[in-house]
Amino acid sequence: MNIYISGISGTGMGPLALMAKSAGMEVFGSDLAGGAVTGELAEAGIKVYLGEQDGEFLKARAKDEGIDWFVYTSALPEDHPELLLAKKLKLKTSKRDEFLNFLIKKMKLKLVAVAGTHGKTTTTAMIVWILKQLGVPISYSVGTTLPFAPAGEYNPKSEFFVYEADEYDRNFLSFKPWLAVIPTLSYDHPDIYADEEEYRKAFEQFESQSREVLHGDEIAAEIDLAGEARRYDATLAIDAVKKMLPEQKKLSKILRNRHKQLVKIINGFPGIGRRFEQISEGYYSDYAHHPEEVRATVEIALEEADRRGLKGVVVLYEPHQNSRQVGLAGQYEDVFRGVTKLYWLPTYLTRENTSVKVMQPKDFIEKLSNKKVAEPAELDEKLADELQTWHEKGYLVLLMSAGPADKWMRKMVYAKNQESAATRLVHAPRTAEDGSERLM
Repeated sequence: MNIYISGISGTGMGPLALMAKSAGMEVFGSDLAGGAVTGELAEAGIKVYLGEQDGEFLKARAKDEGIDWFVYTSALPEDHPELLLAKKLKLKTSKRDEFLNFLIKKMKLKLVAVAGTHGKTTTTAMIVWILKQLGVPISYSVGTTLPFAPAGEYNPKSEFFVYEADEYDRNFLSFKPWLAVIPTLSYDHPDIYADEEEYRKAFEQFESQSREVLHGDEIAAEIDLAGEARRYDATLAIDAVKKMLPEQKKLSKILRNRHKQLVKIINGFPGIGRRFEQISEGYYSDYAHHPEEVRATVEIALEEADRRGLKGVVVLYEPHQNSRQVGLAGQYEDVFRGVTKLYWLPTYLTRENTSVKVMQPKDFIEKLSNKKVAEPAELDEKLADELQTWHEKGYLVLLMSAGPADKWMRKMVYAKNQESAATRLVHAPRTAEDGSERLM
């Protein structure tokens, strides 16, 4: 079967493409620009076109290889050239949920769906991490890069499919999980859900469609990962694995006495891309863009800084989507409590309601209880120099962004590291061939 995925570089579609490829399907796709999983797609032998999605790449693939199914991201507008062409060519078209349900049924997998406002990516990855460390065959799709495995994979020996189920566009309501895992809930996506009641009703429906539902309870005392939020997600991941493993009859007897081993495995969790990811010594990047996520990530950073004997935490924050932030602005009051310095960037605009006035950094800062530590900022050399100075003074530097600030930070850190290396080289003492120092 030949599958074409429009928006293939996204963190939702990319892992799906990898899973379909490892399941033996031929996969092609396009996107405006590369994303976090683009490199993995290339390594998997998936043909990807990056640039203007005018339909030419799709037309060529349809002519040369044939397309059985055109799958597209929820972010694709109805008048998108590729979607219009796919319909004109009378290709089977759908968003990812229909295609994913097809794969789950075809491969006879039990769906473990992790849904929730916060923590779903980390919890999904933690479940995968534990199972892989135990040697249990598993198929999965996680909405980010993983340092220990591809972002998505199909294992023909697996019994389960672990999936990060997104509530945006009500995508998760298309599924009927064997097990639903729900870390935390707080109102989000006001462009989809009119109010908090509608949002919670959607999750109630999701739970009603699931054979069994697992919510977090008390945090396991033995887990020593930094941050209460991560310890909470880790406990939930362990509980989910315990639900899954009795199905593996050969392991069930052993695992009744293996809680300590599971805790040891989760304490070795290496983290994931864009979730408190250390991109260089002392520099971290996180995807948080909702006040509750921001609060949890700040708490993780403060605890990590304390553990490492650093002086404090400096934050660079880029909000995501003005339509969301307008509705959530009042929730930021004390989420940055404890940080030494806060740089607030302009909001990353996407899927916007153009009739809504765009909030500026100063509008948010005025609502903070600790506004004296905050200032508006731009992604420029001045900011780069200031962040480097904080870093050199012994502070942990944390970026929280779902937008372009992540790429900027990575390039900035790389450039600063190169400058530092060059400076060390210039001022390093010359040595003779026998290793002794000599003056020039």
